[in-house]
Amino acid sequence: MAPLCLGTDNFANPTPEAESIAMIDRALDAGINLIDTSNSYAKGESERIIGRALAANGRRDQVVLATKAHYPTGPGPNDRGNTRLHLMKACEDSLRRLQTDYIDLYQLHRPSFDIPIDETLSALTDLVRQGKVRYIGSSTAPAWKVMEGLMVSELKGYVRFVSEQPPYNLLDRRIENELVPMCQAYGLGILPWSPLAMGILAGRYADNTNYPTDSRASLRGGIYAERVTARGVEVGNKFVHLAKERNISPAQLAVLWVKDQPGVTAPLIGPRTMEQLEHFLPVMEMELDEATRLACDALVPPGSAVANFHNSAPWMKMRIV
Repeated sequence: MAPLCLGTDNFANPTPEAESIAMIDRALDAGINLIDTSNSYAKGESERIIGRALAANGRRDQVVLATKAHYPTGPGPNDRGNTRLHLMKACEDSLRRLQTDYIDLYQLHRPSFDIPIDETLSALTDLVRQGKVRYIGSSTAPAWKVMEGLMVSELKGYVRFVSEQPPYNLLDRRIENELVPMCQAYGLGILPWSPLAMGILAGRYADNTNYPTDSRASLRGGIYAERVTARGVEVGNKFVHLAKERNISPAQLAVLWVKDQPGVTAPLIGPRTMEQLEHFLPVMEMELDEATRLACDALVPPGSAVANFHNSAPWMKMRIV
């Protein structure tokens, strides 16, 4: 596995298709081999773009192709969640959009607390046995829910989670308390999302009220805007100063910090432009020195948070103010 993964939430929203395809080709040329998407990104258009890109470049076999299901894909009660009915249909739809016979890593985009994990894992096991899915994972789940899945898989002979994809950056380190040790103990890969804290760690926000016009907080609002806290922006600006003292860009240091944290397999970078992708690629060859690690710990202590990147997870009760 390469030390960085390509996240595609920006594809088609707002990144145009031609630039998205060019970024896929460039990432593969640079050695990135995991492409992560979801059936909910741009209402499925992200998957379609990836499918067209891999069909055009003929490099499907070089890619660990990861997608997700959970969020609504239609108005009906069966168009969402982690039920057998929804997952079986969602997988078929993703296969068609991605123009592939199999998905390397099929992830639950969020846990379902109203659906027995037995039903969910049974459906995923059938998809693996049918050859439509190679491995399964989860995303933004509490440690106990992932552990429950591992236990039920062991008891029932179901396919086992191999990865968890949580939010993780210097501003929200809460996964270090339970999720990271659990993944380390049971051999799960960790594929963190939002390593730049939505650009806060890159110094894009002067305060928590005026958003850059091209930022997710401005373009999408809602939960994205809620993540931009006064304390988070304050720490982000201190982080920018720390990075400049070390002659590294804040964006690169933010990704590097996540990449070199204990238990992390590879963070997801979600470039909006080719220029941003090129800026991230050198991080693949960088290593975080201990002095910088300690300086980052001084800004936000291990296991704590100054911004809430779990705010798309209803199970997280702790609020950041």
